[in-house]
Amino acid sequence: MADIKGSAPSAIEVNGTSFALHGKNMSYHLYVDPQTQDLFHAHFGGPATEYEVYPSQADKYWHGWTNRVNWMRREFPDLGRGDFRLPAYQVRSAAGHTVSELKYEGHEILRGEKPESKEGLPGLFGEAETLVVKMRDAVSGLRAELSYSVFPQYDAVARSVRIINGGKDPVTVERLSSLSVDFAEEELNIIELRGDWARECQRTKRKVDYGTQGFGSTTGYSSHHHNPFLCLATPQTSERHGDAWGFSLIWTGSFNIEVEKNSQNLTRATVGLHPAQLSWKLAPGESVASPECVAVYSSEGIGGMSRRFHSLFRKHLVKSKFSEQPRPVLLNCWEGVYFTFDAEKMYQMAEATSALGIRLMVMDDGWFGGEKYPRVNDQAGLGDWEPVPSRFPDGLPALVDKITQLEVKGKGEKLRFGIWVEPEMLNAKSVLYETHPDWVLHAGDYTRTENRNQLVLNLGLREVQDFIIDTLTKLLESANITYIKWDNNRGMHETPSPNTSYEYMVGLYRVLSTLTTKFPDVLWEGCASGGARFDPGILQYFPQSWTSDDTDALERLDIQFGASLVYPAASMGAHVSAVPNHVTRRVTPLEFRAHVAMMGGSFGFELDPTELSEEEKAKVPGIIALAEKVNPIVVSGDMYRLRLPEDSNWPAMMFVSADGATAVLFTFQKRANVNCGFPNVKLQGLDPKAKYRIDEDGLIVSGATLMNIGVQYYYKGDFGSKVVIIERQ
Repeated sequence: MADIKGSAPSAIEVNGTSFALHGKNMSYHLYVDPQTQDLFHAHFGGPATEYEVYPSQADKYWHGWTNRVNWMRREFPDLGRGDFRLPAYQVRSAAGHTVSELKYEGHEILRGEKPESKEGLPGLFGEAETLVVKMRDAVSGLRAELSYSVFPQYDAVARSVRIINGGKDPVTVERLSSLSVDFAEEELNIIELRGDWARECQRTKRKVDYGTQGFGSTTGYSSHHHNPFLCLATPQTSERHGDAWGFSLIWTGSFNIEVEKNSQNLTRATVGLHPAQLSWKLAPGESVASPECVAVYSSEGIGGMSRRFHSLFRKHLVKSKFSEQPRPVLLNCWEGVYFTFDAEKMYQMAEATSALGIRLMVMDDGWFGGEKYPRVNDQAGLGDWEPVPSRFPDGLPALVDKITQLEVKGKGEKLRFGIWVEPEMLNAKSVLYETHPDWVLHAGDYTRTENRNQLVLNLGLREVQDFIIDTLTKLLESANITYIKWDNNRGMHETPSPNTSYEYMVGLYRVLSTLTTKFPDVLWEGCASGGARFDPGILQYFPQSWTSDDTDALERLDIQFGASLVYPAASMGAHVSAVPNHVTRRVTPLEFRAHVAMMGGSFGFELDPTELSEEEKAKVPGIIALAEKVNPIVVSGDMYRLRLPEDSNWPAMMFVSADGATAVLFTFQKRANVNCGFPNVKLQGLDPKAKYRIDEDGLIVSGATLMNIGVQYYYKGDFGSKVVIIERQ
């Protein structure tokens, strides 16, 4: 019997033991098999109001040496009772076998505020309807609760699973997927985000072929190599048209995404924890939960899928008050000075920063280490969060106070101050390591591998969590610091157990939740050697992340367009760096670098402002004025990828404000186009009947014309760019 709480109109319909979850333009159907009491999948796609159980082809036609269950579309498949495809879970009993037989036991429907995770895991929040399907293994007593939270406006379902040991003996959870979906579509493509340091979020498409294919991370973190995101789309699907399904795992640790096409042309997708790093023992009565996976459907192509994720994440994932607020233009000193600075140099940079009209200056790595292990390079000091006395003879608070008294030119406000930290790490050359060598990740007597000359603190330990909370609290209470860049520069080695990544993440989320709740007025930015932890788990607490250490504008086109498949522009940090670029050595025009960076929600500069040429100094105020004009639309507007950088020499992207009154077009030329025409770029997201003024030339034209004929711009030479503001009349 269903327990239905609340009385609002339902996005969840129940007919006996058939369940239909509805969005504005989406339906997700599942039902209990009357023969076996197993939970089967019926539909995930466009709206479907009827949800009676129709006989599947398996009931009429299955034969051969596999049984019926291998033909069925299952919601929470096991391995060991005839389904030979990828399992969603696997539990080892005390006797050693891995056979489970979960059957439907009941369900309940919750309305109102979506329930929070009992384990403290991040997840969507806000008004939602939640279906909880309860299953039980009569032999072992094992139980499972499958949770489906529906956000109808975004055509989204958030799915998670809790495994409970309801038996008398201990069990071990060896595999746990947050979501498993079986598709009946004959042909599908995988679209994913792969990469490495300095080339994150490279959009990659491949055909789903027979057998298994997938990706994931065993680094302990979500990683540069693969993002915890999967898109499945039909071969006909484009940016604007066709079916697209997106799956985004709200998790910062190791993960696993697998897709399998079987001999009956069914395609199964599973998203969840990595089985190589999971061996979770449950005593009787204990439970473990998977992270939440957000599934989105769009009939409006890949772009439609992206816009659903963007709006959903801004409004129902990011808890920071800055989620949809314009961000201050900032200057980060890292590429300007690296480790070579002191209080005097910082103040000189601050004077130059405020004189340019920049609102926030960030002091990066190299300010700490205390007297014994000063951080003059990356070999020492990490973990000792005390200022270097020789660099700051009057102390850090005195410098911050002096900097934050500077007037920002033309803004009528004082300069803000931000600082870099890497609290999850330490150097062997640190007082912290000398005091607490047991706090780092290690596996017995095996060598403790250093990477970037540092070790990883074990955030699965409560005392480590408390140390980080106390350290950051003291720092933020010591001075007027309004911005934190939180870095993480290596993966996990020598983990003491397969559960370390999970335990670490639960601890990290406790730390982040505590600090961001305690300091809600601080703008927090995530970083992990660039984008190694650009994931929805971090996004819960940090409204923005440093997208990549590669600040080359040409490279950033691919990285930022790729990240936008699932992440809103509001979450991307993007800076204008000096040339030749410090990663690629490429030289590009200042305007091109600025226009690319303006497509990120957090726009800034990554250089030494005292070394700008007079010509550059003259241009910067105009660049800042344009960035501040477009930033509110970039942060909270709808994004449209008009032409992709991997497909065109003229990539283009536009944003349309929430009220539809203003749009911003970003259009680029990568390479010189000699003796050849320039293509029109057709806009999207406008009202076809409305008139719009194009600020480039004052032309007033209809939305229909702009979307069906488009606009055309000419460029001379490599690296051309334009930012065009379009206003409804």
